[in-house]
Amino acid sequence: MLLAALVTGCTTGSGTDGSAADAKPGETTPAAAPGKYSTLPEPCRAADHGVLKDMFPEFADLPKDQQEQAYAGTPEATFDTDRQVGCRWKADAPTDAHRLRISMERVVSYDTTVSDDDQAKTLYEQKLAAADLPADGSSPAATASTGADGGTDTGADGAATGGTPATGKPGEPGKNGGQKGGQEDSTPDATAGGQSDDDQSADGLQSRTLSGLGSSAFLADIPAKAGAASPQHTVRVVFRASNVLVTVEYSEEPAEAGTPPDTKTLQDRTQTMAGKLADQIGE
Repeated sequence: MLLAALVTGCTTGSGTDGSAADAKPGETTPAAAPGKYSTLPEPCRAADHGVLKDMFPEFADLPKDQQEQAYAGTPEATFDTDRQVGCRWKADAPTDAHRLRISMERVVSYDTTVSDDDQAKTLYEQKLAAADLPADGSSPAATASTGADGGTDTGADGAATGGTPATGKPGEPGKNGGQKGGQEDSTPDATAGGQSDDDQSADGLQSRTLSGLGSSAFLADIPAKAGAASPQHTVRVVFRASNVLVTVEYSEEPAEAGTPPDTKTLQDRTQTMAGKLADQIGE
């Protein structure tokens, strides 16, 4: 009797809650696809030499050995060159100073239900929102309020900032064109060039989203703040190529306050460098 009870108990218990009977051995939820890119280019070497010449005309006056060192840039410290890398360049001259920073991040999702590409898209959209630009690329009002970082603002079809008018040499056109717009406030002296939001929109230089650059991209034009000790004007281009995020930030600071940089040239050069980097990543 005791043996029979044990046998009956084992038989009755198997699968009564459906766990054993309903489970399908070997069937698991498929993990999200890994990102397209598993490595990153070295940004100091990836930066196009011809574009660097345009960005830093000051280098042409240096002795040959110093020129090579200047064009080589300074790599940023990193713990994992397959995940995050960066490089910086700088030049100071009596008339102005220029700065360039290129940073790259290969995004990896640690959530098996979220792909690396989707995680990179989320991070990109966070940067877009921080730049005070709509994710859908629509055109906010040119007089939108200043972004959280003080100086950036919404432009015609997406990206933070405001800026000075295009003056002087037009510069070589970037592959995505150049627009700029919103600024710190609606008063004329809110930008380095003393131009109103409407004037900047007319110039087609407002901050915005960009097409034809990676999977998605935006340009943020950040003029010097009114009354700031440093009249530095910065253009930032951020783009996503699959699971890689790239930021190109180029600044000019005139030696004399009140002398506005050539905004169109700054934007064109920044976009051109970003385009060259996108081409290398896609190879």
